[in-house]
Amino acid sequence: MSRFKRGAHVDSRAGFRQEKEDCPVPSGLLKAARKSGQLNLSGRGLTEVPQSVWRLNIDTPQESQQNLSFGAADRWWEQADLTKLLLSSNKLQSLSEDVKLLPALLVLDVHDNQLSSLPDSIGDLEQLQKLVLSHNKLTELPLGLWRLTNLRCLHLQKNLIKNIPLDLGNLVNLDDLDLSNNHLMDIPESLANLKSLVKLNLSCNKLQSLPPAISEMKNLRLLDCTQNQIESIPPVLAQMESLEQLYLRHNKLRYLPELPCCKTLKDLFCGNNQIEVLEAEHLKHLSSLSFLELRDNKVKSLPEEITLLQGLERLDLTNNDISSLPCGLGALPKLKFLALEGNPLRAIRRDLLTKGTGELLKYLRSRIQEQPDGGLKGEPKTAMTLPSQAKINVHAIKTLKTLDYSEKHEGSIPDEVFDAIDDSPVSNVNFSKNQLTAVPPRIMELKDTLADINLGFNKLTTIPEDFSKLKQLLHIDLRNNLLISLPMELEGLTKLRSIILSFNRFKSFPDVLYRISSLETILISSNQVGGIDPVQMKTLNSLSTLDLSNNDIMQVPPELGNCTSLRALMLDGNPFRNPRAAILSKGTDAILEYLRGRIPT
Repeated sequence: MSRFKRGAHVDSRAGFRQEKEDCPVPSGLLKAARKSGQLNLSGRGLTEVPQSVWRLNIDTPQESQQNLSFGAADRWWEQADLTKLLLSSNKLQSLSEDVKLLPALLVLDVHDNQLSSLPDSIGDLEQLQKLVLSHNKLTELPLGLWRLTNLRCLHLQKNLIKNIPLDLGNLVNLDDLDLSNNHLMDIPESLANLKSLVKLNLSCNKLQSLPPAISEMKNLRLLDCTQNQIESIPPVLAQMESLEQLYLRHNKLRYLPELPCCKTLKDLFCGNNQIEVLEAEHLKHLSSLSFLELRDNKVKSLPEEITLLQGLERLDLTNNDISSLPCGLGALPKLKFLALEGNPLRAIRRDLLTKGTGELLKYLRSRIQEQPDGGLKGEPKTAMTLPSQAKINVHAIKTLKTLDYSEKHEGSIPDEVFDAIDDSPVSNVNFSKNQLTAVPPRIMELKDTLADINLGFNKLTTIPEDFSKLKQLLHIDLRNNLLISLPMELEGLTKLRSIILSFNRFKSFPDVLYRISSLETILISSNQVGGIDPVQMKTLNSLSTLDLSNNDIMQVPPELGNCTSLRALMLDGNPFRNPRAAILSKGTDAILEYLRGRIPT
């Protein structure tokens, strides 16, 4: 009966009141943490970490003074050392030096806070294996950080870091390093010491080159250098014999890298560069390649040596300057996906392009018999367009049904551009690479014929509701704008097959996309999307390509594995822990199978 004495009762309440005022962390959580060794304080609006958290394993717990009739489950003196502390999505501006009072920590996650600095004492956490500091305001890192030689995972993406010291090379056990979305101009040569590194993300920085030392990382399987200012790849990169995925999108490359020793390279992404020529030299070493992405370059032709890529399953050549194709392309044994939209192909009818890869390859195979030399029969020798100086290409409007007013860097589309259409039925509009802040209202004049519209690389912040009147639309390209949402009225686009929303500012997956059942391709990489609804996604029975790479997805819902129509699912560059890089690198089927295996039964 001792615990029901009046004095004890009063003390108990006093203790409770005091704790509530000084410590926003419920005592029950702290008590559970002493048993489990894990404490999750994510998303609690904390502006600082209560002292009781840092002293969790030092101070005698309050319950030891209040309750003297212990059962087996309440033996506070048998507490476990704290090994996992999650403090993400709070309002922390700093961490106390007292972090060193938790020397058994294996995992410390403080992503999505407002940290501008870290205590040097973080270096005392000698056991630490995973440190997540992404989405903060760090400009530099304490010397103590480089003492954490047991670290295996270090995430620093989305900070304000300009320089990484040579001391980085001390972290010899790292296998996952994310430095993306910072202000880095270069990477230290000491990178060569990181022999265990499997995944390195350097995307969205200001790198102009890669250090030759990068070739020393013999275990590296994924290297992401997307969106930098890299003009060439050092030849020594070819020595990275474990490399499976190489991302070089949005740089200034003029040639494919030569990779003679990268026998395991499966995926090579070189979209949005300045590549004009594909040399046989660059292709002959890529025999293991299954996905080659060259979209949004200036490639003028494909060499016959493209047939050396016997393992190729996906080839994306969207938005280049290719006018003809080698017929041998049709003979590649594993090719399942070939994207050619946005090329001035002269001998291939537009309707053939929209019928999909199978029909296109069948057509190319039929031409192999017709023409032993591999060229396409009956190609017109005359140029298809007027000189590029011409302000409005009337010839393209009449013969190609294309209205092209791209790369003019103008804030609006002049009326004479629309006037030039006259009565011609226009099916393609390209207004990309201008300074448009709104969709030109006169687009609606084309509502009966417009099938393909490119408004990429502008400054659009919204899409108007009456965009839904363009009922014939098959393809929409809105990449590289400032969009945060799409109007629900777009569900009226019942023929829409593909939509490109990459490099915008979406924080959530646009709900209207779940309502457009005709969609085959959704590309929404490099936004800030936090999650997806797998149940609604499964209703998109035609969806075969879904690119969610480089977003803020913390958890991949296992039910996404039920979306069996998917043939290409890109998830890399997100902060989730599972599926791990090893699963991601095996391709879409393996990812979906892995997710299905995790669905609760």
